Amino acid sequence: MKHTGLFIGGTWRDSSDGTTFVVEDPATGRHLSDVADATVADGAAALEAAHRAQPEWAATAPRVRGEILRTAFELLTERTEQFAELITAEMGKPIGESRGEVAYGAEFFRWFAEEAVRVAGRWSSAPDGNSRLLTVRRPVGPALMITPWNFPLAMGTRKIGAAVAAGCTMVVKPATQTPLTMLALADLLREAGMPGGVVNVLATTRTGEVVEPIVRDPRLRKLSFTGSTGVGRLLVEQSATQLLRLSMELGGNAPFLVFDDADLDAAVDGAMLAKMRNMGQACTAANRFLVHEAVADEFTRRLTDRMAALRPGIDYGPLIDARARDKVAAFVDDAVAQGAKVLCGGEPVGDAGYFYAPTVLAGSPPVREEIFGPVAPIETFADEDAALRMANDTDYGLAAYLFTNDLSRAVRVGEGLEAGMVGVNQGIVSNPAAPFGGVKASGFGREGGVEGIEEYLDIKYLGLAV
Repeated sequence: MKHTGLFIGGTWRDSSDGTTFVVEDPATGRHLSDVADATVADGAAALEAAHRAQPEWAATAPRVRGEILRTAFELLTERTEQFAELITAEMGKPIGESRGEVAYGAEFFRWFAEEAVRVAGRWSSAPDGNSRLLTVRRPVGPALMITPWNFPLAMGTRKIGAAVAAGCTMVVKPATQTPLTMLALADLLREAGMPGGVVNVLATTRTGEVVEPIVRDPRLRKLSFTGSTGVGRLLVEQSATQLLRLSMELGGNAPFLVFDDADLDAAVDGAMLAKMRNMGQACTAANRFLVHEAVADEFTRRLTDRMAALRPGIDYGPLIDARARDKVAAFVDDAVAQGAKVLCGGEPVGDAGYFYAPTVLAGSPPVREEIFGPVAPIETFADEDAALRMANDTDYGLAAYLFTNDLSRAVRVGEGLEAGMVGVNQGIVSNPAAPFGGVKASGFGREGGVEGIEEYLDIKYLGLAV
C-alpha cells in the first residue's frame, strides 16, 4: 500500500533527477520512508498529463464520474485501518483520531458522488420576449491543489471529490511532511477506475521552485490551497498573471466563547474537541478561550483537570516536527513573560518525538496568531458586547465557537461573529455537507456542501433568438 514515487498520467515513476527525500515519524523522530522528490520537469509533466486528460474527462457522463467517487468511498471505507495506520505513522495523531479522519475524508467522496449528477443550468425568457436565455455550467479546467500536513487524507478528498464531480483534472501537491497518505489515495483512485491523467500527485521539497511554473502556466485554470495566510498571499500574487479561479483556506484565530448561562459540562466537552483534536494543529482549532467572568474560575478548573489527565501517545500525539514544538514552547514562554499563569503543562514531554504537554494558561494576553498546538489561553469578559469585541479583534475569520443556553443570544452573537463558520454549543464545525471556509485573512472560497462543486465550475450563457 505504501507508494513512494510520483503518480503522473496514471503511472508511477521516479523523480526525473532520481532524488528522494525523507519522511519521518514525528512520534519518534525516526526515518519512515524515502519519497521521490519532484523537479520542475516533473511538475510540467504532471500539468501536461492533466491538460491532455481534461477534454475527455469533461465530456465523461456525470453518473460515471459519480460512480468512480462512490467506488473510491467504498474502497476507502473498507481500508480504514490501513489508511489510519499510515496517517498515524507520518502525521502522528492517535490511531482513533486517524480512523476518524478516514471516515470524515471518505464522506467527501460519497457527498460529491451524489453532487456530480446535480450540476444544473437555467432556462428563461429575455424581458423583451425575443430570445431565450440558457445558462450552463462547465468544468473550469485543470486545477492545482496544494494540501497541508495536518489532515493528509481529508484535505485531499475535500478538494479532489469536488473537482472530479465537476469534471476537472488536477495536479495534487501534498505536504512534504505527509506525502504517503496522498500517494496511497492516488493508487486507490486508480483502482476505483479513475482514468490516467485525471489525478496526478507529486511530492517535493522544492515547493516554490516546482509550483510557481505550474501556477503561471496558461494551461492551469484553477488553484486550491490550504495552508498559511503568508503562503496564500504569495500564491494569489503569482496567480494574478493567469487570472486563475482561486480557493484559499488559510490561517485562523478561532475564539471560543463561554457565556454565564452555558452548560459548563457541554462547554468543557466542546473545548476539548475544539482544542485537542489533532493536538491543536488545525486551522479551526480554538485559539482563544473567552469566558464570562462569572463562570471563568469553574470553567478553567474543569478544563485544566481534563487537559492534565491526557496521556501522551494515547490521548494525544506529537506535534509534526521540532520546529512546531519549539514554536509552541516559545508562545507559552512569551505568554508567561506577559503575566499568564501556567495551570498545567507548559513543557515538552519525553525524550523521543515532538510531544508537548496539553497546557492551560490563565490570564493570557490577547492572542494574535495561530498557536497550532495543545495550548488553551483563557481570557475573561464582562458582557456580550465585550465578548464580541474581543472575538472579532483579529485579522482572521475562519471558525468561531459559542456556548449559551439563550437562543436569542446564540443568534445575535452567531451573526455578529466575523467568521465563515460558527459552532453553536458544539466543538466541531467541519461537515462534508456544509460549506467550509473563512473571511478576512482566513481566505475565500468554500469547500464541501452544495457550494463546494461551484468552485470548479464556470457559467456559460447562450442567447437563443426565437
